[in-house]
Amino acid sequence: MSANSVSYNEQGSVESGVDAAQENSSIPGSFSSGGAAFSLFSADCKKNEDLKEMLESNKESLKLEAMKRIVGLIAKGKNASELFPAVVKNVASKNIELKKLVYVYLVRYAEEQQDLALLSISTFQRALKDPNQLIRASALRVLSSIRVPIIVPIMMLAIKEAATDLSPYVRKTAAHAIQKLYSLDPDQKEHLIEVIEKLLKDKSTVKYLDIHTNMTKMLLLLLGNMGTDRWGDIDQKYKSKQKKLRLLTVVMAVSQLYWHLAPKHELSIITKSLVRLLRSHREVQYIVLQNIATMSIQRKGMFEPFMKSFYVRSTDATHIKTLKLEILTNLANEANISTILREFQTYVKSQDKAFAAATIQAIGRCATNISEVTDTCLNGLVLLLSNRDETVVAESVVVIKKLLQTQPSQHSDIIKHMAKLFDNITVPMARASILWLMGEYCEHVPKIAPDVLRKMAKTFTNEEDIVKLQIVNLAAKLYLTNSKQTKLLTQYILNLGKYDQNYDIRDRTRFIRQLIVPNEKSGALSKYARRILMAPKPAPVLQSAFKDRDRFQLGTLSHTLNSQASGYLELSDWPAVAPDQSVRNVEVVEPVRKQKNGNAVKVESRSESESGSESSSSESSSESGSELDSDSDSGTDQKKNTKPKPVQSKPVMKVRSTTEYKHKTLLLIIMTKYILIHIVLSISTQFFVNCMCSLLHLCVFLACQFDAVSWHVHVSLQASSPVFVPETSHELLHRMTGKGLSAQYRFTRQPCIYGNSMVSLQLTLSNSSDQALENIHISEKSSTGQNIHRFNAIERLEPQASVTVSMGVDFNDSTQAANFQLCTKEDEFSVSIQPAVGELLLPITMSEADFTKEQGKLMGMNESSATITMTPENVSSQSVNRKVVSVANIGVIPSSQENIYRFAGKTVSSGSLVLVSVALKDPDAVITINTEKTVIGSMLLRQFKTALTNSGP
Repeated sequence: MSANSVSYNEQGSVESGVDAAQENSSIPGSFSSGGAAFSLFSADCKKNEDLKEMLESNKESLKLEAMKRIVGLIAKGKNASELFPAVVKNVASKNIELKKLVYVYLVRYAEEQQDLALLSISTFQRALKDPNQLIRASALRVLSSIRVPIIVPIMMLAIKEAATDLSPYVRKTAAHAIQKLYSLDPDQKEHLIEVIEKLLKDKSTVKYLDIHTNMTKMLLLLLGNMGTDRWGDIDQKYKSKQKKLRLLTVVMAVSQLYWHLAPKHELSIITKSLVRLLRSHREVQYIVLQNIATMSIQRKGMFEPFMKSFYVRSTDATHIKTLKLEILTNLANEANISTILREFQTYVKSQDKAFAAATIQAIGRCATNISEVTDTCLNGLVLLLSNRDETVVAESVVVIKKLLQTQPSQHSDIIKHMAKLFDNITVPMARASILWLMGEYCEHVPKIAPDVLRKMAKTFTNEEDIVKLQIVNLAAKLYLTNSKQTKLLTQYILNLGKYDQNYDIRDRTRFIRQLIVPNEKSGALSKYARRILMAPKPAPVLQSAFKDRDRFQLGTLSHTLNSQASGYLELSDWPAVAPDQSVRNVEVVEPVRKQKNGNAVKVESRSESESGSESSSSESSSESGSELDSDSDSGTDQKKNTKPKPVQSKPVMKVRSTTEYKHKTLLLIIMTKYILIHIVLSISTQFFVNCMCSLLHLCVFLACQFDAVSWHVHVSLQASSPVFVPETSHELLHRMTGKGLSAQYRFTRQPCIYGNSMVSLQLTLSNSSDQALENIHISEKSSTGQNIHRFNAIERLEPQASVTVSMGVDFNDSTQAANFQLCTKEDEFSVSIQPAVGELLLPITMSEADFTKEQGKLMGMNESSATITMTPENVSSQSVNRKVVSVANIGVIPSSQENIYRFAGKTVSSGSLVLVSVALKDPDAVITINTEKTVIGSMLLRQFKTALTNSGP
């Protein structure tokens, strides 16, 4: 989510922004003092002063707390860009946690604060050599976020080194950085292709989908029936995308139905569904955003509560950014305009020039639609005229021109300011727009307009055609309003235009001459020259590009293309005459009833219109059915008067899970709504056909879903006791560091009694001093944020005494160390527990068939495999089992295959399945690990390789 930025001018243009503001202090509402000159709409110079002080303090804890708060602000969409100088000073911090948060901030704001980011370029280069893979990857992200051509060689070198990094995570980051470098400098294409080829040869599958996202389907077609495991993950990815596209079809069909037929207070149902789809693939986002853009024009209230969902992300493609911008502009009103404008002033500084230009147009639309901010937007756009980027300047001029047409007499100072900047503006459209303003409102700037014409006469032959046409128009209007000063200039320009190479300019020049310079050949039209050229022009209406898009039905190809596609059918009009009442008769079919002896009674179907007249027969039928269903041992009606048992309908499919029940219920609800709406409202036949087609897609989709749920039997993951419990203890606190207090910890490999997601640990605390230690406890503060269950405080530990306590730590399936403070009454000691990856698991048991089945689901990217050469003493079942379970807390699965050993476990925190198999092929062994936690799989694989190739115990 994009945050709001205070500074509006591009990097490096702050001074020019100040000069422009000071030079035009007479402009009403302009910002001309202090830091406010940098901002388009608002600024608060004292904002976040407490955070700045914390970042500049000497205490790491304060800096860390400040960065957590800043990252929290960013996550909430708040403005934190003004803190960039204070944050970037901490980029070289030795505190790993602080450095990670600083890099998170820099990745977000490096593109907007390029000058300051460049000052720390050497620090980022050093960070590429950091031992921590997360720091190396973050440094590469920051480098690739600084969109300055001067650092292209540095980025190229960094990507090449990262592509050969030992960490797959860093290599994956290098793959993502490739496209950023190419967009910055396409000339690097050949070098980048070499890097891509190297990444494609990588054995790790982490990067395959990153590079081949757009070629998935083609690869599947080329592979044909090869059936290789390597591409299984791509196949799954493609199927997943197909499911999401089916979901898109369903949501859009139901949305269309609600849009046309539902009461306004029920529209929030489809709003949430549409917004949720914005988390999907880019293609799905594009379709959904187009439909939301159309809806938001007519009913702003639908999407206003979800406004933050349409904030632009730096990773969005240009067409996605433009659509989000369109929606934000449609949602703008008096209540939220300040928030939206703060968001826009960040977008203006984007390196995506097409998006920056679209943002300026959006600001103009807001200024037109909401009169309260017209002056504010106008003066902010004037500040952009000093921008270094020609595209921004050109678009600003065009939008200012349109805004000034609404109130020209009140903005003569702005016209004067544009005239002063005219020599520095080189974009033809911008120059032409300024000249049009000068000519249209020349009476408001009588001293400046003739001087502009004088300058244009000098450069006329070198100007673009669009500028020449406006010079001719300016000359004609000044001739009519100020002939004394401009008569000769006008004649000179008309003579130049008469012989111009462009025939449009020649024709315009000759027409203007005959119109404004009367002679004996001039007709009656010359008497009306002033009324023709100086006629008041209607102010342009800045409208949404989606204003007329609703002529096509939502969710259709025609709506997406904004052009009628072949086969498109218009939605029929509401019927003028009510249809026959018989269409409201719906047959209710009752299921077949079955009794114990297998005989069945079929109840005839009746329509609703018949149900009332046949109520008596229904009752008698019910009684008859009850008698038949009652128990009868002798075949007679001896128990006719006994209370009959309730009739049970024959089940078609047994409901095996809550998920299936929900799917069936959802299907029933949607089907009922479609049918009832058709009956009650008597909608047109064509629309009903469209709806039923959509319903058919929905039925197929849901049927596939609960069929899979109905017949899939979940594997029972039964926890088991640990096969091996290591007695090895690890030092937590040395007695010298702890001033007599020492601590050791070990992993018990038992389920933690303090929480299902916690790893159980046992601490042994010893007092080697000659004095008793009091109030031994763990501080409430945890520097890494893990959830820690602390042991009860030990009130007193006598000299040379020891005590053993239990604690739990939720490592969140990560080997990141848990840092905390072990305290006594007088002292605090920073300690750290570093978990081995094998201690993050709990053993489970399952059958061999279940193991094979679950292993088949975790192929492709979820599989890590390696072939090793084992020492002779390790080639035995006892040795393999002993070494595997000593490395990881997993259970042994029985195997019917010789020389194949299987193990299973689940992660403590998330419960993700971890399957290990070792296949002995003397003298080699193939180790395979299947798990959704690919990082855990990779780390386990390395440890297993070391254990099985070690000749020791």
